[in-house]
Amino acid sequence: MSDLSRLTGKIEDATLIEIRPHSLYDEDNNGYHPQEFELGDYPHSQPDPSEVDKNQQSKDSVFFRDGKRRIDFVLSYTDDRAGDNKKQERRKEYEANLQKAGLELETEDKSESEDGKTYFVKIHAPWEVLATYADVLKIKVPFKANDIPNNRDIPMDWLFTPFRLPDRIMNPEPDYFTSSFNKEKIDFFLIDDKETFFPPSVRNRIVYYILARCPYHKPVLEEKDKKGIKRLLNNGTYGAAFPLHDCRYWKPAKDLNSDSERFHLYKHWARFHSFFKEQPLNLIRKYYGEKIGIYFAWLGFYTEMLFFAAVVGVICFLYGLFTFDDNEWSKDICGEIGGSIVMCPLCDKKCGYWKLNSTCNSSWQSHMFDNVGTVFFAIFMGIWVTLFLEFWKRRQARLEYEWDLVDFEEEQQQLQRRPEYETKCTARRLNTVTQEMEPYLPVTSKCARTFLSGATVLFWIALIIACIIGVIAYRLAVYAAFASIIKDSPTKKIELVGSLITPQLATSVTASCINFIIIMILNLMYERVAIWITDMEIPKTHLEYENKLTVKMFLFQFVNYYSSCFYVAFFKGKFVGYPGDYIYMFGKLRNEECDPGGCLIELTTQLVIVMVGKQVWGNIQEALVPWLMNWWGSRKARNHPESLYSRWEQDHDLQNFGHLGLFYEYLEMVIQFGFITLFVASFPLAPLLALMNNIIEVRVDAWKFTTQFRRPVAAKAHSIGAWQEILNGVAVLSVVTNAFIVSFTSDMIPRLAHLYVYSGNQTMNNYINQSLSVFNISHFQEWNKPDPDENPNWFDSSVITTCRYRDYRNPPGVDQYKHTMRFWHILAAKLAFIIIMEHVVFLVKFFVAWIIPDVPSEVKARIKRERYLVQEYLHNYEVEKLKIQLSRREDDCLCTPMIYPDISRHEVLSECL
Repeated sequence: MSDLSRLTGKIEDATLIEIRPHSLYDEDNNGYHPQEFELGDYPHSQPDPSEVDKNQQSKDSVFFRDGKRRIDFVLSYTDDRAGDNKKQERRKEYEANLQKAGLELETEDKSESEDGKTYFVKIHAPWEVLATYADVLKIKVPFKANDIPNNRDIPMDWLFTPFRLPDRIMNPEPDYFTSSFNKEKIDFFLIDDKETFFPPSVRNRIVYYILARCPYHKPVLEEKDKKGIKRLLNNGTYGAAFPLHDCRYWKPAKDLNSDSERFHLYKHWARFHSFFKEQPLNLIRKYYGEKIGIYFAWLGFYTEMLFFAAVVGVICFLYGLFTFDDNEWSKDICGEIGGSIVMCPLCDKKCGYWKLNSTCNSSWQSHMFDNVGTVFFAIFMGIWVTLFLEFWKRRQARLEYEWDLVDFEEEQQQLQRRPEYETKCTARRLNTVTQEMEPYLPVTSKCARTFLSGATVLFWIALIIACIIGVIAYRLAVYAAFASIIKDSPTKKIELVGSLITPQLATSVTASCINFIIIMILNLMYERVAIWITDMEIPKTHLEYENKLTVKMFLFQFVNYYSSCFYVAFFKGKFVGYPGDYIYMFGKLRNEECDPGGCLIELTTQLVIVMVGKQVWGNIQEALVPWLMNWWGSRKARNHPESLYSRWEQDHDLQNFGHLGLFYEYLEMVIQFGFITLFVASFPLAPLLALMNNIIEVRVDAWKFTTQFRRPVAAKAHSIGAWQEILNGVAVLSVVTNAFIVSFTSDMIPRLAHLYVYSGNQTMNNYINQSLSVFNISHFQEWNKPDPDENPNWFDSSVITTCRYRDYRNPPGVDQYKHTMRFWHILAAKLAFIIIMEHVVFLVKFFVAWIIPDVPSEVKARIKRERYLVQEYLHNYEVEKLKIQLSRREDDCLCTPMIYPDISRHEVLSECL
C-alpha cells in the first residue's frame, strides 16, 4: 500500500456527481446497466465566447479557445436553406441535451470557416463525464506497474536491429497491471494528471457513446426512436461527426500539450521506405483503438508467415527450372517423336491437323510448375496454413493480454439495437426479462425477408456463374479463330511473338483478361446488392449486421474470383469425349481439350492474371481514389496557413472512414489467402507475389489511414471476428483442392504410373507415345471433319490415315475407343493419392493444432498474476479504507467522555463500534 499512500497526496478530490437512476434497463443497449443515469445530471459550464480572444492560439490546435480543454469530437453542418427549421430545431435540442449530459460545446461560426458556410461544433468531455462513463463501460486503467520480468529473449537478437523502431515508438506507454475503472475507488488507480489519464482514443470512444444515445427531441415528448448521431447524419441535420487528428501528418504539433502521435505514425510507419521495419502496434492501438490495431497485427503476421511459404515456393520453382534436362517427355514432344505424331483437330471444321511438336514451348513452361516439387509444395502449404492459423491464435492471445482484452465481451456499441431495427419494427412486445415493451420483427416477416434474401443471393450467384459460362463459350468460340490464324508456321502472321504462343495460350490469356474485367464490374454491382439485401433482413444488432454482410460478401467474392479457376482446374479437358463422339456445349460448341502437357499451365495463367490484376488494381484504387478526392475537396484551402485552415477543417476535408472500412480490408486479404492456398499447387510463386503485394499493402493502408482518412472512432475488438472461421474453412478446403489439382489437373500421377509400373526399366521413355490414343481419320463425321483448306501443307490424307488424341482408349478395331485398363489403373491411383494426401495432411494439421497451445504459458502466468494482484490490492484498499473510517469514528466517540464523565472509555468505544 506504499504506492497507494504516495499517490493519495497527488490525487485531487473528485467532483461529486449526482446520479438519478431512472431505469435499470437501457432499451437502446438491450441490456441492464445498474449504473445508468439520466441525461442532465451534470454541472456544466461554458465560458462566454466573447470573453475569449479568438486569435490567442493557432487554429491548428486541438484545444478549445482557452487552450486548456481538449477537443474530443467535432460536429459539422452547413447553413440551412431558408424555411428548413426542422434541422435547426433538432440541432438545438440535441446540443442542449449534450450539455445536460455534461459535455461542453464550443461553436465556430460559419464566418470563421474557410468556405464561409460550414459551422463546427467542438465537444469536450470533462473529467466528471469521462470518469462516470469509464465506470459504465468498464474501461481498464493502470493501478500498478508490471513487476513480472520479460524473459522473452530472442536468439541472435542483434540480427534484427535494422528492423527495429525506437522503443519510444514501439512502446509509447509503460507496462502496467490494469483493472476496470471504478469511480468510487478513484485513489486506487495511478492518476498523475486527470487531463491525460484517459488517452484521446478512449475519450473519443466515450464521447461517441454519449452521442449515439443522446436524444434530439424535447424532454416532454416520448419519442424514443429520435436519438443518436447516426440518425442525425442520415437525415442531414449534421454533415459529419469525427474525432480530430492530433496534428498534421508531416510535422509535429506546435502545442507542447499535444502528443503528435499522427506525425510519429507517418514518420515511422506510413512511409514506404520503412517497409522493412516492424509495425508500432502499441502506438497504432493507442491512436486508433484495438479494432484497427488487431487488423494491422494480423496483416503483419500474415505477411511474415508468407515469407516462409514464398521461400519454399521459389525453391520448388527453381527445382523445376533446373531439372529441364531431366524432362524426357518435353524432349520427346520437341524432338523427332513430336515431329512425327499427327494430332487430331482441336475444333470442328476450322481446325486442321497439327503436329505434337507445336506445343514444345508450352510443354517446357508446364514443367516449371508441374513436377515432383508440386506434390511437396501442395503438402507443405497444407501444413503451413495450419501453422499460420495456430501461431496467429498465440499471437492474438498475447495481444489480448497486452491490450487488456482478456475479459472483453462484445462492446456495448456493437450489441446495441440498430436504429434501423427500431424504426422499421413497428410491432411491440413485452420483454419477459426487462418487463418493458420493445420492438421486434414478427416471425412471418422475418421468414419472408430471409427467403427473399436467400433467393436474391442465389440469383446473383447464378448470374456470376452465367457470366463464367459466357467466358467459357467465348473460349470455345474463339479457339477456332486463333487456330485458323496460328497454323502451319507460327511466324506467318504474328511475327514478334508467334513462336512463343499457341492457340490454347492465346485463348487462355484473352479469356482470363475478359474474365478479370467481368469480375471487376460484378464487384461494383454485388457489393451494393449485398448491402441492400442485408438491410432488407433488418438485423437487430451491429454485430449481427456485420456477420450477415460478411457471409454474403465472401460468398459472392468466392464464386466471382474462384469460379474461373475451378473451371480450368477441374472441368476443362475432363468431359471432352473423343474424335467422332465429342461432347458439345449448347449443342454446337465443342468442349475444350488440354495441351498434351496438361491443363496446369492454363490454370497458372488464369491464376496469375486474376490474382495479380486484382492486387494491382486494388492498391491503385486504395491509394489513388482517396488522394484524388481529398485533393479536389481541399484544392482551395490546402495552401492556407494554420491561422486560416483550422485543424477541424483539415480533418473535415478528409475522407470518412465508415463502419465497414475494415470489412473491405479483411475481405481483400482473405480473397488473396484463398488464391495462395486453394490453387497454390499450380503456381508455387503465388506466395511470393502475395508477399510482395502485402509489403506494399501494409504501407499503403498505413499511409491511407494516416493521411487520407479522418480519425476513426476508437473501438475494441479482441480478435478478427468471423474472418477466423472463414480462414479455417478455406484452409480445410485448400487441402482438398490441391489434392485434386495434383491428381486430375497435373500429369504427375500418370507420369509416376508410367515410371514405376509400365516402363519396365523405370524411365520416362515412350511416355508421350503411350499417353496418346489413336483414331482413324475415316471415322470422322462430315460435319466435324476439318475443311480441306484448313489442313497444313504437309498433310496428305492418302499417307496419313490416323491421328492421335489425349486419352487412354483402345485403337480402331476390337472394342475400339473404349477406355483401356491403364485408364482405370491411373484413375484408381489418382483417387488413392487424394485419399492418402488428405489423410496425411489432415493428421499433421490436427497434430500441430493439438501440440501448439492457443495461449502461451507466459501469457497464462501473467493473466493469473494480474488477477491475483487485482484481488489483493482491492482487498488491501478496502481494509485501509475501513481502518480510516473506524479511526474517524473512534475519534468522534472519544469526545463523549468529556461531555459525560460518568461513562467509561471502554463503554463508549463498545457502544460506538
